[in-house]
Amino acid sequence: MRHLIVMEIKDIINRRHVLPEDSLALLCRSMELVHYPKGHHVLEIGKIERDVYFISKGIVRAFTLVDGKEVTFWIGKEGATIVSMMGYVRNEPGYETMELMEDSVLYVIKRDELQRLYNEDIHIANWGRRFAETELLDAEVRVITLLLATATERYRDLLDNQSDLLQRLPLGCIASYLGITQVSLSRIRASIAKDSKP
Repeated sequence: MRHLIVMEIKDIINRRHVLPEDSLALLCRSMELVHYPKGHHVLEIGKIERDVYFISKGIVRAFTLVDGKEVTFWIGKEGATIVSMMGYVRNEPGYETMELMEDSVLYVIKRDELQRLYNEDIHIANWGRRFAETELLDAEVRVITLLLATATERYRDLLDNQSDLLQRLPLGCIASYLGITQVSLSRIRASIAKDSKP
């Protein structure tokens, strides 16, 4: 079944922190709508990427290389932010590649433009603080989950909260995201399917 969700930029912005209408309009006017095909790398390992992207339609995976193998450590879909924190905060090359897994529609804002808006509008500055806090919290939850939850618990959480990913991504990508091999994922899926039979 074709995935048809499209998020408006106003909804994406207000998910993080609700802005007054004037500030919201100002921030929206500073963004550009872009279309990229499946497979496009929005960010690449070793390159400085300062801009911030918001996903209106599509899905992205972040991966890095470990012993020459791609390890997926983050997945974002409609409403998520694509940002290299190394580039955005430190103006340094990133350690990740962000690959679009579907034809995607994104909103992008230049880092310098966003910094200018922070200085000019206190509401947008507060939104930026909340945005950074949310990104930090999401990263923390992801790390803690990988450390404390079993592979089966991580898969069940995916089923409960992001089951659409199973239709939108290859199983190899899902397995890597869960921190397991594809063989282990197949075993977990078979076990759960067996347990759910009457």
